[in-house]
Amino acid sequence: MLRKKQVVWHQVERARIIDRYLTLLQNCLSGSIYEDPPLKVLGSEKFDPQLREYGWDWPSVAHTMIGGKRLGNVRTLVESVLGNHIEGDLVETGVWRGGACILMRAVLDAYCVTDRCVWLADSFEGLPPPNEELYPADQGDQFHTYKELAVSLEEVKLNFSKYGLLDDQVKFLKGWFKDTLPKAPIKKIALLRLDGDMYESTMDALTALYDKVSPGGYVIIDDYHVVEGCRLAVHDFLQERDLVPEMVEIDGVGIYWRTSA
Repeated sequence: MLRKKQVVWHQVERARIIDRYLTLLQNCLSGSIYEDPPLKVLGSEKFDPQLREYGWDWPSVAHTMIGGKRLGNVRTLVESVLGNHIEGDLVETGVWRGGACILMRAVLDAYCVTDRCVWLADSFEGLPPPNEELYPADQGDQFHTYKELAVSLEEVKLNFSKYGLLDDQVKFLKGWFKDTLPKAPIKKIALLRLDGDMYESTMDALTALYDKVSPGGYVIIDDYHVVEGCRLAVHDFLQERDLVPEMVEIDGVGIYWRTSA
């Protein structure tokens, strides 16, 4: 009986420590723990905890702009695929400073998972100018003009290193999605997170990677409610495939769904 109580205590204590670690990491990655002020590009120059929680500003130095709620969603879904033994790696297309993927790697580390990788796909040079002829939904898109969105591969690797999380389980795919994703050596995906903003980027990622998502795996669309081109790409892709997944709201910006088991 004493032995059983000790085992239960160790399990509870381990869960508590993991939660403390990952929660602290989330607060560090978002910059909320040190009230990192936003970049001036969106107008506000003063830290606002509500804006940061919902990812409505662009942090000056923090390693993600997706905010507390979408970070929490990443953690929850990674823990879900681990707990439910969903096969595959973790993938994000469009990584900025790498924060969401750093959290993915941290969750694997916290649960001592050594047989999965985190893949970061990005140009590491910002977004491309819109190809309005092929993708009319991107007409007038200005994301390519924001130098703040161009973060180098070297900087992202350095950010991983700051948390002690840069290792062989972290993989990088540098280049435009249309060039890198179709030939990416990814066999199975448990979690696919899309943060490419544009119609073209979103469609490229879905076309190249969706069929690799394991049954019961998750697809997250970061900009679904705030970038019309992104929303249209998701709608068009699902319609082409005759898919009607149950979309779940995250924070009024992003959504996710689970693939059919």
